[in-house]
Amino acid sequence: MSPPRTAIFIDGPNLFATAKALGFDVDYRRLLKEFQSRGTLVRAFYYTAIIEDQEYSSIRPLVDWLEYNGFTVVTKATKEFIDASGRRKVKGNMDVELAVHAMDLARHIDEMVLFSGDRDFRPLVEAVQRRGVRVTVLSSITSQPPMIADELRRQADVFIDLRELRLKIGRDPSERSAAGEPRHQTPRFQ
Repeated sequence: MSPPRTAIFIDGPNLFATAKALGFDVDYRRLLKEFQSRGTLVRAFYYTAIIEDQEYSSIRPLVDWLEYNGFTVVTKATKEFIDASGRRKVKGNMDVELAVHAMDLARHIDEMVLFSGDRDFRPLVEAVQRRGVRVTVLSSITSQPPMIADELRRQADVFIDLRELRLKIGRDPSERSAAGEPRHQTPRFQ
C-alpha cells in the first residue's frame, strides 16, 4: 500500500492563538518535517491576512520564511472598519480561500490535515469527506478556553489536540533567535 497523499491547510491566526493558549511557539520547519514523515505531502498551505498600510507588519518575516521553505502562502489585505459602537476593527477572514483550495485538491489527496478550530469549517470537512478524503483536525480541547468548536471536532475523522504534538512541532523559547525562523505575531482579526 502506498503512503497517503496529504495536504495541510493552516488557518494561521487560529493556529497561532491555539499554540499561544497552550504556551508554545510553532516551529514550522519541524511541523513540515513531521507531516512529510507521515506520507506524501502534496502541499502545505498557510493562510493569513496582512495589514498592508502599516510600515512594518510583524507577520511579514514569517510569511516570507514560509514561502521560501515549502509552504504555499495565501494572503489578502485586511479591511478596516468602525463598528456600531465606534471602535476601530480589522477584518481579514481567509475561510473561503481555504475552502476553495481544499475542494480543488480533494481529488488528488487521501488525507486533509486542517489546523483550525473554527466551526465555519465543519461543512467543508463534511464535503471533503464525501469525496473520500480522510480529515484530521488539529486544535485544542485542553486549552482554557477550548480552541475548537465541538461540531468541527465531531465531524473530523481524527481529532488531534495540538498539545499532543507540542514536542514534535513546538519550539523551545530559548531556541527562538537561533532557529532562523521568525517569531510569529499575529494581529487580532474579527
